[in-house]
Amino acid sequence: MSTASTTASKPSAAFVKRITKHRNIGIMAHIDAGKTTVTERVLFLTEKIHRTGEVHDGAATMDFLEEEQKRGITIQSAATTAEWKGHSINLIDTPGHVDFTAEVERSLRVLDGAVAVFDAVAGVEAQSETVWRQANRYGVPRMCFINKMDRVGADFDKAVHSIVERLSAHPVPIQMPVGEGKDFRAVIDLIRMCMYEFGEGEKAWEEKEIPAEYLEEAEARRHEMLEAAAECDEEVLNLFVEEEPISAELLRKALRAGTLNLEMTPVLCGSALKDRGVRFMLDAVIDFLPSPIDLPPTVGEDPDTGKPLEREHYPEAPVSLMAFKTIAEPTGDLTFVRVYSGVLEKGTRVLNPRTGRYERIGRLVRIHANKREALDQIECGDIAAIIGLKLTVTGDTLCDENHPIALSKIVFPEAVISVSLEPKEAKDRDKLGEIVGRLMREDPTFRAVTNEATDELIISGMGELHLEVTVNRIQNEFKCGVATGRPKVAYKQQFSKTVETEARYIRQSGGRGQYAVAHVRIESAEVEDGVFEFVDKIKGGNIPREYIPKVGDGLESMARGGARGGFPFVNVRATLFDGKSHDVDSSELAFFNAGVLAFRQAVEGNTTLLEPIMKLDVRVPEEFLGAVVGDLNSRRGEVGEVEAVDDLRIIRGLVPVAEMFAYSSALRGATQGRGSFSMELHEYRAVPGNIAKKVLESDD
Repeated sequence: MSTASTTASKPSAAFVKRITKHRNIGIMAHIDAGKTTVTERVLFLTEKIHRTGEVHDGAATMDFLEEEQKRGITIQSAATTAEWKGHSINLIDTPGHVDFTAEVERSLRVLDGAVAVFDAVAGVEAQSETVWRQANRYGVPRMCFINKMDRVGADFDKAVHSIVERLSAHPVPIQMPVGEGKDFRAVIDLIRMCMYEFGEGEKAWEEKEIPAEYLEEAEARRHEMLEAAAECDEEVLNLFVEEEPISAELLRKALRAGTLNLEMTPVLCGSALKDRGVRFMLDAVIDFLPSPIDLPPTVGEDPDTGKPLEREHYPEAPVSLMAFKTIAEPTGDLTFVRVYSGVLEKGTRVLNPRTGRYERIGRLVRIHANKREALDQIECGDIAAIIGLKLTVTGDTLCDENHPIALSKIVFPEAVISVSLEPKEAKDRDKLGEIVGRLMREDPTFRAVTNEATDELIISGMGELHLEVTVNRIQNEFKCGVATGRPKVAYKQQFSKTVETEARYIRQSGGRGQYAVAHVRIESAEVEDGVFEFVDKIKGGNIPREYIPKVGDGLESMARGGARGGFPFVNVRATLFDGKSHDVDSSELAFFNAGVLAFRQAVEGNTTLLEPIMKLDVRVPEEFLGAVVGDLNSRRGEVGEVEAVDDLRIIRGLVPVAEMFAYSSALRGATQGRGSFSMELHEYRAVPGNIAKKVLESDD
C-alpha cells in the first residue's frame, strides 16, 4: 500500500546532528523486577537527583503519587529527561502491575526504544510477557537488563533462556557475569573483551584484564555474539568467516543494526540497588537503541478520505503529534505529547481530526516526575507536555490545520470488573460525576456509566486493585466521600442466532400520535468496532430517509447499553430491510423507539452470555502446590503447565474472573503468605448455562 508524504525539504545538518543524540525510551518489567530502582539509579547517575530514593521506603522520585508511595508500586507512568555522555534521554518509567497495563500501552506507542528489566531469579514473569507483546505490537526495538544478580538464586543463563522460551525472542548477551548471588562482583564486556570489577563509593568499577579462569568461557560467549552480529552486517560476516579481528566500533554498529531491525535484543546484567552495571546499561542505550531519525516515517491517514499518509521526522515537515496521556489538574489538563514531525510552538493553532475542532497551544512544559520546566517550543522527536487543552483525550492526533493527518491509534485492553459507586452525601452527586469524567479522560481503561434502570453509577476497570486505587483517589485526592457496592464481572452478550423481528411502535393519546414500524434482522457478525454495525436495506421509500438513522440509533443504544442484565453486546449487525410510516404521526422519536423495541424483541431467548477469562500465573512454594491447584480447579480454572524454578512452582492456566474476587487473600491464607499471582485478560467465553441463568436473574 502506497502512502503520500508531506515534507517541505530535507532536515538541516544541525538538526540531524542534534537528533542523533536523542533517545526516547521506556523502562518496562513485571512488578518487583526492580524497574523503578533502575530508573532511580539512572536519575542519580545522570545527576537529575542527588540521592536515590528506595521504593520500599516510599521515596522513589518517579513514584510521586500518594497511592504509589503507600503501596510501593508504580501506578502511573512518569516521565523525565536526563543527559548522559552528550545525549538527551527522555525516560518513561512504566507500571509493572497488570491492572495498570494501559500505562505501558500508551507509553510504548510513542517511544522509540525500551529497556526490559528482568529479575535474575524469576526470569520472564507474567507481566513481562504482556509488555513484550505490547512492544512487539508497536515494533519497538529493545534491550534487556537482567537485574538483581546479587540475589540468592540468581541465574543469568536461566533468565536468558526464559527470554527465548517464553518471549520467542533472540537475546544476545553482550556481557557475561562474574559470580552470581552474593558472589556477583564483576561483568565481562564481550565487545571489548575486558572485565569491569565493581567497587564501592566513588570507585564504582575498575577495568581489568579478564582472569585466566574466565577467559575460555568469555571467548565462547563472544563467538556466539559474533555469529549473531554477522547475520546483521556483511562486513562483520566477511571478517568473521575469514577469522579476522573485528573492531569494537564495527561490532557495535552491527549489533545496533540488528537491534533496530528487531532481529536481536542485546542483554546486559547487574544490580541496580547496589549500582552495579546500570551505567553500562546507559551506554548500551546510546549504542543500540534508536534516535527518532533512525525510524521510518510515521504513518497515518487522511481524516477525510482514509488515504494513507506519512510524515518524515523532520522539523521542516507539517507539525503532527500524538497525545498519549492526560492528567486532570485544577489549572487545566496536563497532556503528554510526542511530536512526530515539524515544530510545535506556543500559541500555535492545531487541528484535532477526531473532533474536527481546533486547539490553541498555551503552556508547553518539560516534565521531571512531578516537576516541570517551561518551554517555548517542542521539536519533532521530542516528548513533553501541554497545559490547558480542552478537547483532546488520550490517543488523539493534533496536526497542522492545512495538512491534516490522523496517526494510528493506541489499542487499550477491556475492563473486566465493575462496582457501583455513590456519594456519601447527596450534595456531592454532581461533583462525583465531574470527578469521574476527569478520571475517564486520564485513564482510557476506566469506564463509568449510569444504569438507567437503577440510576446507579457503575465504574469498571482492569482489576480489583485498579478500582481500589481509583476509589481512593476520588476520596483522598478529590475529597469526595463515596461508597462502593460489591465487585461485579464485566459480562458481555452476543446473539446466538439470526433473528428477524417486526417492531410496531404505535401510540395514540389524543392529538398527534407516534407511529413507526421497523422490520429488522439482527445477527452476530464481525463488525469494525467490535460492537455494532447498522445496515440500511430500505428500498422504495417505505421509511422516509430522515427516519432511517434513528432506527439505527435506537438499536445501537440497546447494543451498547445492554438489554437483559444490562450487559453490553458485541459483534451485532442490525439490518433494516422494511417498515412503514405515517404521514402525520411518524417522527424521529417514534423510529428511535421502534429500534429499541426491535432489539428488545430480538433478545428474548436468543443470546449467549460471555465472561472474561483470565490468563493466570501463580507462584507458590512446592509444598503448597497441591492445595493451590485444587483451589483453582474449584474456581473453574484450567491448569496448564507447572514450571519448577528452584523451590518455587509456577502454575499457569486460565480462570474466569468471576471466580477470582478476593483471591489474593485466599492465596495468602493457603500459602502462609508466601504465594503470589498475576493475571491478564485472555479472552471472552460463553458462560455455562446454569451459571448464566443465575447471573441474569440476579441482575434483573
